[in-house]
Amino acid sequence: MFELHTNLKPAGGQPECIKKLTNNIKIGKRFNTLLGVTGSGKTFVMSHVIKNIQKPTLILSHNKTLAAQLYQEFKEFFPENAVNYFVSYYDYYQPEAYIPQTDTYIEKDAKINETIDRLRHEAVQNILTRNDTIIVASVSAIYNIGSPEYYQKISFTLKKGTKIKRRDLLKVLVNLQYERNDFEFLPGRFRIIGNIINIFSPTGKEIIKLELQNDQIFRILVNNNEKTKTFSEMTYGKFKEEKEITIFPAKFWVSPQDKLEIALKNIEIELSERLKQLKKEKKFLEAERLKKRTEYDLSMIREIGWCSGIENYSAHLEFRKPGSPPFTLIDYFPKDFITFIDESHQTIPQIKAMYEGDRKRKETLIEYGFRLPSALDNRPLKFNEFIKKVKQVVFVSATPGKYEMKKAKEENSLVELIIRPTGLLDPKIEIKPTKNQIQDLIKEIEKAISQKERVLVTTLTKRLAEDIADFLKEKKFKVHYLHSEIKTLDRPGILRDLRLGKYDVIVGINLLREGLDLPEVALVAILDADREGFLRNETTLIQTMGRAARHPNGRVILYADKITKSMEKAIKETERRRKIQKIYNEKHHIKPEAIQKAIRDWGFDQKEEVLPEDILELAKLKDIKALEKEMKIAAQNLDFERAAKIRDEISQLKKQ
Repeated sequence: MFELHTNLKPAGGQPECIKKLTNNIKIGKRFNTLLGVTGSGKTFVMSHVIKNIQKPTLILSHNKTLAAQLYQEFKEFFPENAVNYFVSYYDYYQPEAYIPQTDTYIEKDAKINETIDRLRHEAVQNILTRNDTIIVASVSAIYNIGSPEYYQKISFTLKKGTKIKRRDLLKVLVNLQYERNDFEFLPGRFRIIGNIINIFSPTGKEIIKLELQNDQIFRILVNNNEKTKTFSEMTYGKFKEEKEITIFPAKFWVSPQDKLEIALKNIEIELSERLKQLKKEKKFLEAERLKKRTEYDLSMIREIGWCSGIENYSAHLEFRKPGSPPFTLIDYFPKDFITFIDESHQTIPQIKAMYEGDRKRKETLIEYGFRLPSALDNRPLKFNEFIKKVKQVVFVSATPGKYEMKKAKEENSLVELIIRPTGLLDPKIEIKPTKNQIQDLIKEIEKAISQKERVLVTTLTKRLAEDIADFLKEKKFKVHYLHSEIKTLDRPGILRDLRLGKYDVIVGINLLREGLDLPEVALVAILDADREGFLRNETTLIQTMGRAARHPNGRVILYADKITKSMEKAIKETERRRKIQKIYNEKHHIKPEAIQKAIRDWGFDQKEEVLPEDILELAKLKDIKALEKEMKIAAQNLDFERAAKIRDEISQLKKQ
C-alpha cells in the first residue's frame, strides 16, 4: 500500500487537478494530459494520484538528470514503499557499427556504471515481488532486457532443510550468471569458505550466507539492512536468519538450461542459412567473418552462459517470432499499472525516434557479415508497441506536444495546472540586443549576485558553454558549465552546489530546460534567442524561461536582434499564464512567496568501501590452525589460487 509522507497540503490549482486526474483514471480514461506550469508542483500532484489509485507506477523521463531528481523526490514522498531508479547503465557507450565507405569497423565500447547496474536489478526485483513499487526510468525502459518469464523461472528459492549437494548448488549459481571470486567479493559474485557459501546480491544491498551440513541447507543468513553504508558493515554487521530466500539472476540475459541448447541450435541453423545466402551472393569475406564471430559467441555461451553482445541473440534465447516486440522493463510490471510520462513533449519524440536509428545501424552490420539477421530483433520498442504496453497514461508537461493534446481532446482529459500554490507568477521578460551581450550579461550577473540570487545562462553549443564559463571564471565569478559530456552521476551534484552557493552561475544548453528544480534561480539569460531552431523554438523557450518561475523576482533576458515567431508565441503564452495567476492572487489575497525546498544529498556519489572480503575475514580470524584447515580444504577442492592466498596469509601471521 502506498503511504504518502508530506507536511504539505495541496494548494492553488493542485486540489482540483488531483481530483480530476484521479477520477479520470478510475473511470478508465486511457490517456490523460496534465498541463502544469513550471513550479506548480506537478510531482506533488502525481504523488497524490499514485496514493489515490494504489497501483504500481512507471514514471518515464527523457533525461537521466531529471530522472534522478524525480527519483529523489518520490523516495521522500514514499519512504516506506519501493522507489527505484532505472536508466541506462553506461557512463560511456559506443555502439557496434560499420562504415562501408571507409571499411571501418567500430567495436562496441562501453563503460558500465556499477551503481546504476545494481539499481536496475533492484528495480526489476521489486516490481516482480512488490505491488507498492514506483520505478523512475529514462527511455532505456523501452530497450530489450530479456524475458521476465525466464528471469523468474530461472530464479532459485532455497528453504532451510532443502536437500542439495554443494556441487549442485554451485552449478545453480553459475547458471544464474554469478561468478565465483573468493578474493574480490562484489555484487553478482559468490565465494566459498569451508561449508559456507556467501552470495553478494546483484542489487548490492544484501549478502546471503548459506551454511551447508550433510548435503542440506542448515542455515540461511541475510544482511539486507538499508542503513549499512559500506562493504565491511554488510559483511560483519548483523545477519538475520531466514527460513527461505529467493536468489535472482545476476544478469538479465538468462535462459533456462533446458531451453538454452535448443536456442543455440536454432542460432546454428540461422547461421548455416545465412552463410549459404552470402556465398550465393559471392560475399565470401562476409561469410567467413560471420562464421568465426558467431561460432566463437556460441562456444562462449556454452562454456560460461554468456558472451559479449549476447543481446544480439535475444530473439533465439527468448524464442520470439521475427519482428515481434522485445521484452522490456514494461513487461516486468503487472497487467494493471499507471504510467506517467514526464516532460512528454520531449519524451514522446525521443521514444518515436529510437527504433529507426537502431535499425539502420544493425542493417549495415548484417549486410557486411558482422551480425546475423535476427540481431534486428534486439531493438527498442516501436512507438505503437510502446503505447499498447503502457495501458493507462498521464502525459505531464508545461508544453504538451501535438500527440498529447490530440489524445486529451479525444478523451476530454486535459487537466490544466496554472495556479502555483506559492502564488508565484511566470517571470517578467526583457529583450536586449545581441551586440555586447556578454558584457551586458556580466552586469546582470553582478546585479543578481548582489541580491544573493542564482543565474542560469543558456547557449547553443557545448564549446560556447565551456568558453563562457571559462571567461566568467577569469572575471572571478563562481561558475560551472553543464552539458551532456558531464557524467550522469555528477550532474545532480553540480546543481546541488548551485543551490548551496558554491556556484552563482551555471552555463549550459538543453540540460537547463525541463524539470530542474532550482528555486534560488532568479535570472535566466538566453543568448542568441532569435536563432530559430530546436533550441530556440516555442516549446524550448517556454521551458527555459520557466526556470525563473520559482523565484519571486524571476526574470528572463532574451538576447535577440529580432522577434521570431517562436519568441512571439512563447512571450504571448507566458503573459497569458501570468495574467491568470495575477487575477487568482488578487481574488484570493495571495502574496507570492519563494519556494522553500530542501537541498538533498545526492545518494549515488558516496564512495563505497569495496575491499577484498576474504582477506578481511581471514585477518579477523587470526587463527593459524583454522587457516591451515581452510587451505587444505581449498587444495582438496582443486582451488589452488585460494589455497596459495591462504598460505601467504599464514606466512604473514607467523611473522607477526
